[in-house]
Amino acid sequence: MNTLSIRQSVVDLCIKLSHIGYLAGTGGNIALRIDAERFAVTPSATDYLSMSAADVCVVRLSDLQRLEGERTPSVETSLHARVLRQRPEVLCSIHTHQPVASACALLGRSLEVDNEATRRVIGPRVPLIGYMPSGTGLLAWMVGRAIRPDLNAYLMRNHGVLCCGSSLEAAVASVNALENLAHRHLAQRITQQISTHPQRAAALKRVLHTLETP
Repeated sequence: MNTLSIRQSVVDLCIKLSHIGYLAGTGGNIALRIDAERFAVTPSATDYLSMSAADVCVVRLSDLQRLEGERTPSVETSLHARVLRQRPEVLCSIHTHQPVASACALLGRSLEVDNEATRRVIGPRVPLIGYMPSGTGLLAWMVGRAIRPDLNAYLMRNHGVLCCGSSLEAAVASVNALENLAHRHLAQRITQQISTHPQRAAALKRVLHTLETP
């Protein structure tokens, strides 16, 4: 099976997410299932806007052996493999440093999903996965413990976000739905702080304005 078109899809998605500010430089990574035995994953330390399909790696799901690609697979390859192994219906897994959801990951709390439309995309809640260093087996293990069949978005403390979906489009929808949920969550927290800390109201209102400005 020729994997070039799948690897190009990974490149195209990286560029799309970079343009909307969810990926930047070499931060974040994407995995796209090819079949039951293989998946494509972004290479390590490669700028998304200069990446080519040949740079994208094809990795064996069972042991993470690189099968194709001119570069080293992402350090988070094992993290994505956990998702794809435990959720066989998932086609695409995305790790971003998207700004507002990543800010929520610094707060150390899971998010409850506040409306039915968002629940249909990402599930009833967004769990918080405890901190472990990037690219480590411990982080992949902790992600594996948190994965549930009805949850498509996860916060990784002090690290960023992990989203997945049954198609490339569904995974991107999860990323967008999580960012919108995070906006609403932080805006609500800041508004509450304004009412309870009037001495800090002016500064908090400036933060709220920044958050709400596209």
